[in-house]
Amino acid sequence: MGKPEKLQFSCTECGDSSPKWQGQCPGCGKWNTLVESVVATSTSSATRFGGVFSSLAGVGKLQQLSQIESREEPRQPTGIDEFDRVLGGGLVAGGVVLLGGDPGIGKSTLLLQALSRLAEARENVVYVAGEESAEQVALRARRLQLPVEGLQLLPEINLEKILGMLVQQRPMVAVIDSIQTIWSDALQSAPGSVAQVRECAAQLTRFAKQSGTCVILVGHVTKEGSLAGPRVLEHMVDTVLYFEGDTHSSFRLVRAVKNRFGAVNEIGVFAMTEMGLRGVSNPSALFLSQHAQNVAGSCVMVTQEGTRPLLVEIQALVDEAHTPNPRRLTVGLDAARLAMLLAVLHRHAGVACFDQDVFMNAVGGVRIQEPASDLAMLLAIVSSLRSRPIPAKTVAFGEIGLAGEIRPAPRGQERLKEAAKLGFVHALVPKANMPKHPIAGLKITALDRVEQAVEFLRTL
Repeated sequence: MGKPEKLQFSCTECGDSSPKWQGQCPGCGKWNTLVESVVATSTSSATRFGGVFSSLAGVGKLQQLSQIESREEPRQPTGIDEFDRVLGGGLVAGGVVLLGGDPGIGKSTLLLQALSRLAEARENVVYVAGEESAEQVALRARRLQLPVEGLQLLPEINLEKILGMLVQQRPMVAVIDSIQTIWSDALQSAPGSVAQVRECAAQLTRFAKQSGTCVILVGHVTKEGSLAGPRVLEHMVDTVLYFEGDTHSSFRLVRAVKNRFGAVNEIGVFAMTEMGLRGVSNPSALFLSQHAQNVAGSCVMVTQEGTRPLLVEIQALVDEAHTPNPRRLTVGLDAARLAMLLAVLHRHAGVACFDQDVFMNAVGGVRIQEPASDLAMLLAIVSSLRSRPIPAKTVAFGEIGLAGEIRPAPRGQERLKEAAKLGFVHALVPKANMPKHPIAGLKITALDRVEQAVEFLRTL
């Protein structure tokens, strides 16, 4: 009889392992994250490839940091402006990009469009299809009417065969769609397991660093919206991008949450059409509703996503509660900040909502995390509660503290210039964000306290 397989339990969050199952991971303390896997019993693929992938950094030697010459990494534009913006200007040689998103949201479509444009520019690119057959990929390219001359396709899920092809071809860009379907002979666990995903990603990352090929990995996401597989996967790669948006809507957002070669929290805005994903040059228009007349409970704010200021409409609906526990629901906004704002509003401005249901929504499906949305949320709540519409072409931004003060937001000058460029004529801002020089066509009102913001609505 053969030697029995040795099992271990690996954490999907931190990658730590345990010889037996436990409710709590001993490494990170998370609950119910240990999954069963098989311990590797054969030599690693690095040995079988003759030491090609022996080290990520090559032969190391001790150096003085002050004597090391820094250089700007050259960028290779993909030809899709919004995608290049999120990447920080384009693809970097030897970089590893992880792109995650819900099924059917457009990950494969976007990458196929990018590779077709690179192939059209006579670049050596490879698309490794692990989830679809060659005929399915060709059918998608034909439906999108993409120029695919020079675009090489490999339908394969075995890591050793994929690495052998990459070593032979040495492409400039290689897309692995997806990392959860790739499996290695070095491990006996099933494709998609923690051990397989971690090993395959490590070998592909090692190849990218030593060969100069830019590798793009497509990742699945869980029901909670995070990347499936071990959390260590995000630490291995250079750039982590998330596809956001509702599959029932035509608009998509690509957000950078990690980027060693560019800014984080940068977003790219796309519209899904019959011809694939198209970049949106003026995304602020997507997040502003077109009302025939002023309505109560609506306030426009200027949020900062990376280097791009965006105008987003914040909507509030405050209605009498018909249950003992009034509801507090948010879409695209932080529910904890809403609870805090209602307490500040009651304590410092005397506006009580303890017997009211409060619903908040960010128009267009965008998610706003920054505290600068506080002032717009508060104004929308008071506007809905008192049925007093905020004047048209008015914007607001600012953070609110527990003491009732209105704190400044970063890059306030750029926010105001963006609002003026889109035709807004009045801005409510923290006193510290008042510009030194007036902005043409924009009247600016400085606010210090929450009471002043409520008084502004009372005088309308």
